[in-house]
Amino acid sequence: MNSVKRRGAARLASAILAAGLAVGGTLALAGPAAADEAPQNQGGVTATLGRITAGGGAMVQDRRKTGDIMAGLFEMKVDGGGTLQTYCIDILTNTVDGAKYKETGWDESSLHNNANAGKIRWILQHSYPQINDLAALAKAAGTDKLDVNAAAAGTQVAIWRYSDNVKVDAKNPAAEKLADYLTKSAESVEEPKASLTLTPPAVSGKSGQRIGPVTVHTNAGSVTVAPSGDTTAKKVQVVDKAGKPVTSTVNGGEIFFDVPAGTPDGSASFKATAATKVPVGRAFIGDHTKTQTMILAGSSESTVSATATANWATKGAIPALTAKKSCEKGGVEITADNKGDQPFTFELEGKKHTVKPGGSETTLVKVGEDQAYKITITGPNGFSKTFSGILDCKTAETGTTGGSGTTGGTGKPSASPSAPAGGSGTSTGSTGSTTGGDLANTGSSSATPTIAGVAIALIVAGGGAVFLLRRKKTTEQ
Repeated sequence: MNSVKRRGAARLASAILAAGLAVGGTLALAGPAAADEAPQNQGGVTATLGRITAGGGAMVQDRRKTGDIMAGLFEMKVDGGGTLQTYCIDILTNTVDGAKYKETGWDESSLHNNANAGKIRWILQHSYPQINDLAALAKAAGTDKLDVNAAAAGTQVAIWRYSDNVKVDAKNPAAEKLADYLTKSAESVEEPKASLTLTPPAVSGKSGQRIGPVTVHTNAGSVTVAPSGDTTAKKVQVVDKAGKPVTSTVNGGEIFFDVPAGTPDGSASFKATAATKVPVGRAFIGDHTKTQTMILAGSSESTVSATATANWATKGAIPALTAKKSCEKGGVEITADNKGDQPFTFELEGKKHTVKPGGSETTLVKVGEDQAYKITITGPNGFSKTFSGILDCKTAETGTTGGSGTTGGTGKPSASPSAPAGGSGTSTGSTGSTTGGDLANTGSSSATPTIAGVAIALIVAGGGAVFLLRRKKTTEQ
């Protein structure tokens, strides 16, 4: 939404491969020499930024920027099906038209050190679109009337006061009264849990045994899984504790990779998928793109997914690698587990690291704010894993006043985000939602303009820190 201030980053690519689930069927065996590009986050929703559906003008007066901005409610289209509604939590950063976003935890966003993050979630729970009885909302705010544009603008303004610690006021008197009411009434509530994650996202072990477990965490009633990639391998299966092949599981379910003895050294992965509402208050960050950070205000039933991998061998070092952004520490934490019978040795920034058999080691790779990174780790039998993303953990200190999708701040709702990924033009206009509430009930607004031709272009920020972790040659295993 409004993007007057760049939230400087909280997206150290949590390259956590988003773990995997049970599938009765076969696992795709990866060729030993194939490099594996890990996802940026642990799992959940991936969505494309669309248009503003409701909003209005606001005025920001701050040491960093003074001027008109747009405050409003964005719509996102979920990959695989579903619709999200989001507000902005980074007022000085412009949106990128058609940008891809991924669901993430507060610890990987600008909310990681924000003492008022819980109050922001309270505002989301007690205002539009979660509260779509605008007459009741107007009465609570002490104003005569609220329409959807004033409700969206007032809600966004209240959120900015806590997300960016900025002085900002809505131009519409009713919207301003709503913003004041929400700001004064907000209480701290706990962070919402992820829609779907798998822990750990990567496991390893010797062939001839069950490798795992991978634990499912979700608010969905049921999760299904399917092999990722080629399905020609017939021997490796995903099973439960009893060794029974499974094709679905539930929250708390434990899944294992059953690798028969004699299976050639290699790896396999599964993709877990579910349909559920994403919890209000989940953060959304750009996927390999510097763009305005969003926070979820409403969700239809949407497709969520996560992936888990297993790596096995008959002897030698058998690593399992995961990565997670740490906004608190300013970098990416790489965790290497070794389930083999020989040490796993690799180099990171000129320093050798050795993980003993049965051991685990976590190493922090420091990354500059707003910097792209790519971390590749190689190991025995052609093992290779790459983690990449952008570290974006702070709200912006400087930037173009763009509001909820305008490059100059026109005081009107913008029909689309600013800063197109594939061109220089922007589209502006006034739009207004005629319905509100949880998207699970309303779907996208009937007045929401059709999002046509939105480029899903990903801007992979260049010039970022590139780290190569290469395994030193060891004795014959």
